[in-house]
Amino acid sequence: MFDTFKADLNAALENDPAAKSKAEIIFTYGGFRALRSYRRAHWFYTHKMPFISYLITARARRWYGVDIHPAAKIGKGVFIDHGVGLVIGETTEIGDNVTIYQGVTLGGTGKDVGKRHPTIGNHVMISSGAKVLGPVVIGDYTKIGAGSVVLKNVPSHCTVVGVPGRVVRMHGEKYKDLDQKLPDPVLDEFVRINERLKQIEKELNIKNSCTELIEQQNVNKEEE
Repeated sequence: MFDTFKADLNAALENDPAAKSKAEIIFTYGGFRALRSYRRAHWFYTHKMPFISYLITARARRWYGVDIHPAAKIGKGVFIDHGVGLVIGETTEIGDNVTIYQGVTLGGTGKDVGKRHPTIGNHVMISSGAKVLGPVVIGDYTKIGAGSVVLKNVPSHCTVVGVPGRVVRMHGEKYKDLDQKLPDPVLDEFVRINERLKQIEKELNIKNSCTELIEQQNVNKEEE
């Protein structure tokens, strides 16, 4: 327990330029205090005392605006910045040295059973308002952009943005593979409209060609 306390505290100091001292983080940082509450609740949960764990979770949710299920598995060195609106589901697994900002949801889709929440690798950053849903796996050193909705597995060393989330960078380079097999109804609609416009232009060109041909034939007949 002390090792995770020290690692979480150091993570807050390293990741938050506004942090002035360890005492400030311990006594005033809601994200840090919510994480400590989770670790106590998790201890009771794993020792077959779920009711006490739920009481601790409910108090943390009321005081800090952070809802972390006590059954979730969270590594050390995790930094929750602000944290208000953060939701972490029951079967979520989070690795070491992960940074999570406010408004993030690590939840389910309502379609899965058993393992129904995400697995987050090590050294991952999840920006404000991002949603990672379902039993997806997020690789190590990946960054998820603000407001993104991730529904599919993401490899390591990637940057994901958009709704639904799309990989735009991999290992620091622009990711050029556009066929990522991610559901994107907006993009699909643009593609459909583009194809329809091409078809209409083709039909208009054919119609114009036929009109010009008919007019030319009429001119030829008049000259005769």
